[in-house]
Amino acid sequence: MKKTEWFNRKFPPIEDNGILPLIIERLIGTPARLEEITHYIDEWKLMAKDGEKWSIKEEAGHLSDLEPLWLGRLEELMNGLTELRVADLTNQRTHTANHNATALEILLKRFRDQRMLFVNQLMHLRDEQLSHAALHPRLKTPMRIIDLTFFVAEHDDHHLARIREILG
Repeated sequence: MKKTEWFNRKFPPIEDNGILPLIIERLIGTPARLEEITHYIDEWKLMAKDGEKWSIKEEAGHLSDLEPLWLGRLEELMNGLTELRVADLTNQRTHTANHNATALEILLKRFRDQRMLFVNQLMHLRDEQLSHAALHPRLKTPMRIIDLTFFVAEHDDHHLARIREILG
């Protein structure tokens, strides 16, 4: 089954803030799902690359590489900024991090710890913070906190699906 490329995805605005708790639940569960998928994989398979595509360890490391971006965008929305920070679309941090040299347990713990920082911020939001929108720099569309969280959850699933794809 062919998966839509990330940069070809569309993210229409979500009208109902009432589904935010459901999205937060997805975000909380991503580290556990990543741990489950990677638990019994041999080290050589975790580091195997298919041409220029990332290995499983690199995919896992990429998730934690982007946590500061998500947290920064959340803080920008909470503080009423009008435009969200720009992401490095070349993913230079992931390309230079050498995640294959890091033990999987460390990659998983790093992701879990960073994700919990993001989730803890979400858990302490006030209702009035949910209405503010800021422009997403690549999508050129307004994004509220509900939209950001959905975007992050979809990004998580995109990379978890890629790991399953690598595993065959």
